[in-house]
Amino acid sequence: MNTSGPVITAWSAVSAFGIGRETFSAGVRARQPVVTALDAERWPAPVDRACLVPGADPRELLGRKGTRSMDRVTGLAVAAVGRLLDDGEGGRIPGLHEDTGLVLGTSNGSVSSIMAFTRDSLTQDRPYLVDPARFPNTVMNCAAGQSAIRHGLRGPNVTIAGGRASALLALNHAQRLQRCGHARSVVCGAVEEFSAERAWLEWHARPEQDPGDASRAALTGEGCAVLLLETGTDPAAGRPVLAEVAAVEIALPADEKNTGPVLADCLRRALHRAGLSAEDVWALAPAGTPGPYGAQESTALAEVLGAHDPIRLSCTDLLGDTNAASAAFQIAALLASAEGDPAAAGRAALVTTADPDGVVGCAVLRLA
Repeated sequence: MNTSGPVITAWSAVSAFGIGRETFSAGVRARQPVVTALDAERWPAPVDRACLVPGADPRELLGRKGTRSMDRVTGLAVAAVGRLLDDGEGGRIPGLHEDTGLVLGTSNGSVSSIMAFTRDSLTQDRPYLVDPARFPNTVMNCAAGQSAIRHGLRGPNVTIAGGRASALLALNHAQRLQRCGHARSVVCGAVEEFSAERAWLEWHARPEQDPGDASRAALTGEGCAVLLLETGTDPAAGRPVLAEVAAVEIALPADEKNTGPVLADCLRRALHRAGLSAEDVWALAPAGTPGPYGAQESTALAEVLGAHDPIRLSCTDLLGDTNAASAAFQIAALLASAEGDPAAAGRAALVTTADPDGVVGCAVLRLA
């Protein structure tokens, strides 16, 4: 693929399917949801099932060194970035520049760490008798900072909070870093953790639910997916290009009723910028946000694609509602599916999102 724009040359994921790119690809192909029954003592949540990453405790993922006070969301991010940079033989993938940056999307960092630290400051014998080693976990950019430190990424380090649009916002920012000459290669993606605190917050954010009816709660997921974004004119070490990032469009609708029309406008602009039509779209991965925003997303796609019916991939059906990590998993699912389908070569893949906090967006990938 000859391109001067940003290209994806590697990716990895830590998800309910397991650890690494291979297990994620196998899970996408199998199309089997991964659901874990929750231990009520460990997870005092309003639900009894979730889509959990197996062995997601930081010590299990990364070993004992440097993980005593590491929280779950940081462990997931550090593990995913490590798998991305791993050459498969215990070393680092060759050819990465010293200025490689990291842009990581998140919702709030770790809700569990923030609430636990706040609770300790109120319930300990004295307000200041808290564990100082756990304070960094309450800062939203902790996961990105720890990932860069542990893996020697010395370029720009950015954390972006944007709900389900976080990965698209991260991808857009990574391109900007490249265009402005701040980094030639950028690791970008998004992370989300499962916790009882997050489950309760999301439960209460749905006013249509009966607080006493646990069966009506949405299945909650977690994980992290990351991409290696390089310039099309200079992929390091001759790595093959997986896809070109042809266009990213983000918008802020004025209110809920404008979500569909604004997203449809984003889709048209993105396809136009990429020089593509609806018929060029081989596959799409919508966010599938529960509720009216998901319905608006479906309406926008139907309006823009018309009679064209590309392959549809739903990560939410397989991995649960992964919130901030959802768009990153959508991109990973498209890349995984394209690897085994000759019909995908040279075609376009579409990622869309519509978040209840008011952000909509899409990305167009031109597959190699």
